[in-house]
Amino acid sequence: MSSQLWAVNTLGGYFYSLNLSDELRQSVQTTTKFRQFADVKDASQQGKKKGDTFTWDVVSNIATQGNALTETNTMPESNFTITQGTLTITEYGNSIPYSGKLEDLGKFSVKDTVMKVLKNDTTKVMDCAAHQQFNRTPLRVVPTGGTSTTAVTLTTNGTATLTNNVAFNKDHAKSIIDTMKERNIPAYTGDDYFALAWPSTYRTFKNNLESLHQYTDRGLTMIMNGEVGRYEGCRYVEQTNIVKGGAANSTTYNTFTNTADAWDNAASDWIFFFGEDTVAEGIAVPEEVRAKVPTDYGRSKGVAWYSLNGFGLVHTAQDQARVIKWDSAA
Repeated sequence: MSSQLWAVNTLGGYFYSLNLSDELRQSVQTTTKFRQFADVKDASQQGKKKGDTFTWDVVSNIATQGNALTETNTMPESNFTITQGTLTITEYGNSIPYSGKLEDLGKFSVKDTVMKVLKNDTTKVMDCAAHQQFNRTPLRVVPTGGTSTTAVTLTTNGTATLTNNVAFNKDHAKSIIDTMKERNIPAYTGDDYFALAWPSTYRTFKNNLESLHQYTDRGLTMIMNGEVGRYEGCRYVEQTNIVKGGAANSTTYNTFTNTADAWDNAASDWIFFFGEDTVAEGIAVPEEVRAKVPTDYGRSKGVAWYSLNGFGLVHTAQDQARVIKWDSAA
């Protein structure tokens, strides 16, 4: 089992090298981006002792719309249907064991350092789990013909059918937001939708906006982690937790192992556009840090993070879907 040890420099011995700086540096990290858009308003209904299945009801529109009445006719009657969404509560976690010798001889607090590293790991894992559900959306858009710089083609079966060969730009943004409005996707906040992608995926789009001066004071009033601006009723958020790529034909793309797989034409990459009611999160045990009970007479120690929760795409039917992915077939 790998662990932090005094005897191996890279695993702990460097905690007391000669003339060691008093400042401990951390590798670069990011905050959660996908998870912040998951809905946890009803998570309190889950808790412990309630099984591993978390469900919610989705109510349809009325089956037959109302109309003008004729005085001599009876009032028309109709109904609605209820479908049920489900997610599975899953255990997540990771741990770092370390030796008592390292803790006793090291200049820095081993436990504090381990907890920081585990916190960063938790952030990434939770974002990966939330992203998995965003990625289940049945709605995908690709530039029309794969090359249009203005129009987009929508598919509703969860798979992009065209290879995306152009960079995302302001005209694509307009087409996608028009599509969302015309599908009656409710706004996420106020009248605004949200979009989430890598900074470089927005580059051509942001260059477009610089010339239009569209980043107004209102657009720069940030309300979410990573938000960079607003355009045509959509607020744009940058993230770097979830790796690039993963087109429809990819067999190697894996967010949990940080395995990227760029699109065949690297002119663009995925973007998720969404309105209200995206992904549900059910929580039985919120993420927490747990210390290992010392063994071997106190010589073997460790710290872990643990959570018992799950994520699920709220609306899986294409006519009710709230998430649209800028995607590619290859």
